[in-house]
Amino acid sequence: MTNTVKADIKKEFERASEYVKKTGARVLICSGTGCVANGALDIYDKFLQLGADVKLKGEKHVTAIKTGCHGFCEQGVFVAIPDLKLTYVRVKPEDVAEIIEKTLKNAEVIDRLLFVDPKTNKTIQNPQEIDFYKYQTKKALFNCGQINPENIDEYIAARGYEAIDKVIKEFTPEQVCNEVEQSGLRGRGGGGFPTGKKWNFVRMNKADQKYVICNADEGDPGAFMDCGLMEGDPHRLIEGMIIAAYAVESSLGYIYVRAEYPLAVKRLKIAIQQAEERGFLGDNIFGTDFSFRIKIKEGAGAFVCGEETALIASIEGDRGMPMPKPPFPANEGLFGKPTLINNVETYANITMIILNNAEQYKKYGTGGSPGTKTFSITGEINNSGLIEVPLGTTLKEIVYDIGGGIRNNKKFKAVQIGGPSGGCLTEQHLDLALDYESLKSVGAMVGSGGLVVMNEDTCIVEVARFFLEFTQSESCGKCIPCREGTKQMLHILEKIVAGKAELKDLKLLEELAEVVQLGSLCGLGKTAPNPVLSTLKYFKDEYLAHIVDKRCPAGVCEAFKTIKIDPALCKGCTKCSKVCPVSAISGKIKETFVIDQEKCIKCGACLTSCPFDAIKEEN
Repeated sequence: MTNTVKADIKKEFERASEYVKKTGARVLICSGTGCVANGALDIYDKFLQLGADVKLKGEKHVTAIKTGCHGFCEQGVFVAIPDLKLTYVRVKPEDVAEIIEKTLKNAEVIDRLLFVDPKTNKTIQNPQEIDFYKYQTKKALFNCGQINPENIDEYIAARGYEAIDKVIKEFTPEQVCNEVEQSGLRGRGGGGFPTGKKWNFVRMNKADQKYVICNADEGDPGAFMDCGLMEGDPHRLIEGMIIAAYAVESSLGYIYVRAEYPLAVKRLKIAIQQAEERGFLGDNIFGTDFSFRIKIKEGAGAFVCGEETALIASIEGDRGMPMPKPPFPANEGLFGKPTLINNVETYANITMIILNNAEQYKKYGTGGSPGTKTFSITGEINNSGLIEVPLGTTLKEIVYDIGGGIRNNKKFKAVQIGGPSGGCLTEQHLDLALDYESLKSVGAMVGSGGLVVMNEDTCIVEVARFFLEFTQSESCGKCIPCREGTKQMLHILEKIVAGKAELKDLKLLEELAEVVQLGSLCGLGKTAPNPVLSTLKYFKDEYLAHIVDKRCPAGVCEAFKTIKIDPALCKGCTKCSKVCPVSAISGKIKETFVIDQEKCIKCGACLTSCPFDAIKEEN
C-alpha cells in the first residue's frame, strides 16, 4: 500500500520549530527509568496541576516537559530550567510548589535544591559548571534530557530526519556505506568491527529480502547506555536504522529490546507510530520507491541473545542459541537472508556522520577509534550515571574528573570494564586511553561500555566469582567448553572464597580458562574467562592470600571471618547462647562465655543479640 503522506522535511522543520517556540520557558523533568523510580512522574503531574498558568518572571509562558535521562543518576530527580541556566537535583513532589512560587515567578534560586560540589562544598547553579557534565562531549546523547522523547516535533526541531532526507536526495546506497566506512565508526556493542565495512558486506549481497536489526539486548550488569538512548531519544535510533536500510537495500527491520526495559519499549512504539504518520517510515518514504518498516521484538532476558546468531534465532521463534560462523549474518542471517546487525549506540552515531560528514566525525576520538563512546559508571564512585566522552579519554579522567573520585575518600582499587565479557583495570592503568587498541593491549575490551568501580574494600576474587556466576548461569549450554568449563571454573572460585582451595586448584583454574576461551562456540563463552584471567594477572597475590594464608585481604569473604567474645565486656547474660542455632556458645551465667570456632557457622545471630557490644567480628 502506497504511503499517502509525503514528508517534506523543510515544512516539518518549520512546523516543529514553531511548536517548540510556543512551549516558551521549558521546565525539563528527567523521566528516565531511574528518575521515574524516584517520583519523576509525580513531580511532572504536580507541575501540571500547580503551574498551568504560570509565567517565568511574569513574562514568558512555562511548559513542563518530560525528558529522558539527564545522565547524573546519583542526583535524580533532575529539574532543569534552561532559560535561567539552572538545574535542581534530588527534587521531590513536595518541592514543586516552592519552585513555582520562588523560581518561576520571581527567579529566586532555592539553594537547598542545588548541586553541592563535594570538593569545594559550594553550590552550583549552572549544570555546565558541574564536573560531571563539564568534562563530557555529548554527541549520541546530545538530545537526551533536552527534548520530550514522546513528541516527534521536538526531535525534528533538533534537525531530526534531516539526515535521511539528505541521504535519499544526494546519496546512492554505496555512497552511504562508503561515507560511514570513511568515518571510521566502529560497532559500539562489543567487538568494535568497522561499521561501514559491515554495511558494504550486506549491500553487496543480492537477495529478494534483506533485514536490518538493532541489537538492544543490553544485558551486562551495571550497563544502561542503550536504555538511556532509547528512553531519551528513540527517533535518533529509528532514523539511523532507516539510513542503514537505505544503504543495504532493506525493507524490514527489527529492534530486539529487553522486555525488562518497559519504558524504552513504550517510547520506541510511540516513536515508530509517529514516524509512520509523518511519512518518515513506511511505504514510499519521501515520495520515492524506498520503503522500510520496523517491528519490535521483546527479548525474554537471556544474556546469550546479545550474541547475533542467538538473537536471530530468538526473532525466528526458536530458542536463543548461537550458531557456528561462517556463514555470517551478512550472508545468511534472519530467515536465511542477508542481515545487518548493529547496536543502539552505533545507529545513534549515523545521523551525525551524514549531516556533518565523515571527516568532521573523525575530529573526536583517536585515529583507530574515532568518535565518542557512552559509558555507564557505577560502583564505589561519587558521581554514578550515564556519560559520553571521546574515545581515548583516560580512565583517570573518567573516575576522578567526571566521576568525582572514590566514595568516602577510599583508595581506588580497580575497574571492571565491558561487563562479564570484559577485563579488570588497575591503578597502573589510570592513565590508559580508553580506546579499542589500548584496552586490547592490556587484555580488556570496550565492550558495551559498562564501568564498575571498586575500592580498597573490594575482594577481587569475589568479583571474579560474581561475574563468572553470571555468565555460567546465562550459558545456553549448547557447547561443552562453555557449559561444563564455566561450571568447573565457578566451582574452583567458590572453593577459594570458602577457604577450601589448594594451590593446584589455581593452576587448574587457569588451564580451564584457556580451554573455555579457545573452545567455546560464541562470544559469551570465549569472553567468560576474561574477568578471571585479568584478575589473576593483576591481583594474583589476593588469590594466594585466600589459598595459602587462609585470609581475605579485603575482609569480605565470610569463610575467613571469626566471631569472638570480648571477656572484658561480656556480662554472662546468656542471650548469645540462647540464639545460637548450632549451640556453639557456652558458659555459665554471670561468667564470660566463649565461642567454639569449629562449630560456629558465622550466622551473626549472637552479634545482634548482645546488649553489651561484647561480640566482635574479626577478619
